[in-house]
Amino acid sequence: MCEFCHQHGEGKKWYLQAKNYSADLLSDVKRRKMIAEFFGSGSEELGRTEEQLAKLHAAPPFVQGMIKRAVTRRMKKQHFGQVLPLEDIKEIFSFTDSITRVACICRHAKLGREARYCYGVTMGPAADAFNEILGGLDSSFLSGPDTPENERLTPDQALEAFREHEKEGCCHTVWTFVTPFIGGLCNCDRADCLAMQSTVVHDVKVMFRAEYVASANPDLCTGCRACMRACQFGALGFSAANKKAYVDQRACYGCGICRTACTKGALSLLPRADVPAVAGVW
Repeated sequence: MCEFCHQHGEGKKWYLQAKNYSADLLSDVKRRKMIAEFFGSGSEELGRTEEQLAKLHAAPPFVQGMIKRAVTRRMKKQHFGQVLPLEDIKEIFSFTDSITRVACICRHAKLGREARYCYGVTMGPAADAFNEILGGLDSSFLSGPDTPENERLTPDQALEAFREHEKEGCCHTVWTFVTPFIGGLCNCDRADCLAMQSTVVHDVKVMFRAEYVASANPDLCTGCRACMRACQFGALGFSAANKKAYVDQRACYGCGICRTACTKGALSLLPRADVPAVAGVW
């Protein structure tokens, strides 16, 4: 289990605990302000973050290490995420009762236009409060030209949208807004997601790996390499001698997207805790 599971989930998956979506947490003034600022001006700040990450590479290694650790500590308190597969997304949708699709902050910063890959999720009285915060922000950012207001989705509609995102090759993530309050789910790829670039490319950790890790069945693998093209983390390789794909489990984030790409069912997910080599790799 990741450290958030121990701190905020009593040893269970922290993102499946209803208390972390509660109205009591959202009533905190500091948290409400953080959410408003994040959605209201977050894309501008992320644009500066990309420049800062580039400058970080020019710093001496020991300075890089200190800065990276400091950023990770701060982000764990403010806005931290974790990769999770579609099965866990479905379970989240089973107990949250408000799902609102909004524009992705990262893609707005990278592309300069709206792309709806993010979903605000809340439950109970928190739903009205969360949507009240979003409703008070700039509608030109949160709403597209053909959609005059935020999109409220049913769990079935949202799950179908996530399936479509998965076909695009996006991995699913869950995010806090002043930990442990969970307010967002996103669909990330390395091209446009600054959180993924920060974590995977720049080694500035802002999200955990999933509670799972992928495993390949060589008896079912045909060597088509479709899984390699789908993996956002470079965790799939190919054996020239065996003509089979294999999983580098130390690089795997356990998103499960490779399963969608494989038409033969050769890939599956195992609980990370059951694989000793990566049980403590987050």
